[in-house]
Amino acid sequence: MADNPRRVLPPTETGPPDPPPARAHRTGPFGVVDIGSTKVACLIGRMESDGSLRVLGFGWQKGRGINSGDITDLDAAEKAIRACVGQAEDMADVRLRAVTVNLSCGQPESRLFNVQWPVGGRAVSEDDIRGVVMEGRHRSEVDGREPIHVLPLNFAVDSTDHVVDPRGLFCTTLNARLHVIDSLATSLRSLEACIARCDLDIEDLVSSPMVAGLSTLVPEERDLGATIIDMGGGTTSMAVFADNQIMHTAQLAIGGQHVTRDLAIGLSTTLAHAERLKTLYGNVEASPDDDRELLPVPLVGEEDHQLAKVPRSMVVNIIRPRLEETFEYIKDRLDSTGMARAAGNRVVLTGGACQLPGVREMAARMLSRQVRLGRPGALRGLPELATGPAFATAAGLLAWAGGEGRAFQDINLEDSEPIGLFRRLVNFLKDRV
Repeated sequence: MADNPRRVLPPTETGPPDPPPARAHRTGPFGVVDIGSTKVACLIGRMESDGSLRVLGFGWQKGRGINSGDITDLDAAEKAIRACVGQAEDMADVRLRAVTVNLSCGQPESRLFNVQWPVGGRAVSEDDIRGVVMEGRHRSEVDGREPIHVLPLNFAVDSTDHVVDPRGLFCTTLNARLHVIDSLATSLRSLEACIARCDLDIEDLVSSPMVAGLSTLVPEERDLGATIIDMGGGTTSMAVFADNQIMHTAQLAIGGQHVTRDLAIGLSTTLAHAERLKTLYGNVEASPDDDRELLPVPLVGEEDHQLAKVPRSMVVNIIRPRLEETFEYIKDRLDSTGMARAAGNRVVLTGGACQLPGVREMAARMLSRQVRLGRPGALRGLPELATGPAFATAAGLLAWAGGEGRAFQDINLEDSEPIGLFRRLVNFLKDRV
């Protein structure tokens, strides 16, 4: 319950209702960890007296022990996360006990629910809002999956629709449209176990495309409708924003690593050299000179470092199908879920894999939408290295941990403790009783 609840005007008093008090900015330093297949990034920030966010520490490590967002090697993942967090802690001169972590494991899924909540003719209260959210959480529970976000999209009080904040309004029945994002419970436990081995608790778990949109979309895009496509190393995730809400999310187990692997197989070379070819010469759009430009490629298993000469067009022809597959999936998902109209005419690409030349033009052509590249908004103290699209999720996590992007910021919609020692104890008992 909020310390300063919203004042409700009695029926005899006139005047507009008071706006809900804003969530008080947190004090002291706080940390976030973006766990990806190709990199792990940690940011430590602090809210300044003027309400702005300042970065105090930054750490970055190559991703290890993680495949398509899931933990596959606890020891390797622990070492990468420990080293990354340690770098940020040393830079900020603080020690973290808990961190906010991105959700990309466990095949996250997005579902919509309608909930009717009896009010009985009185004014809607904060407890009613909380009750609606918890009812949606209970209804969304599926064996083997755990809800991570239960987000109110809109409300209706009796026959009045499109109510953003129903508190203080009188009605018989409160109707709510809820967006639920859930994930495989076993993958979540593996993630929690990995973070616990780093002597940390998970303070909050947040959808990756949601925070990527928080850091890269401008307010008008979130209001009028836009699709954020976060192209990472092991996964590509998308989120549809409209009416300042996240309406839908989806994740595809395809990313930049798969492009690299396609090159390594197609050219019979090492993964390291395939990554170098992709970085230096990769493109998804053909040019007239591609057939004439020959690239040296060391062959796997050949002695004396024997090199083959392949035309650049061969590299382009290997890369293009994988990116076309990705955007075909995004288009099919938008059409099949009925989100194409809500998504508007705007697409924002972010993540490290979107930086290949020609990706923006391919996305615009295949999705029939306006496309731009998204970088995280300016943060004071953020190193130049972390200002590119690859760090959009980390920057969004820090903004979320600072209090941005949450619905009903002045009340706590959760009815449970954050993931940590208590949750681990409960899970231990559930497994054995």
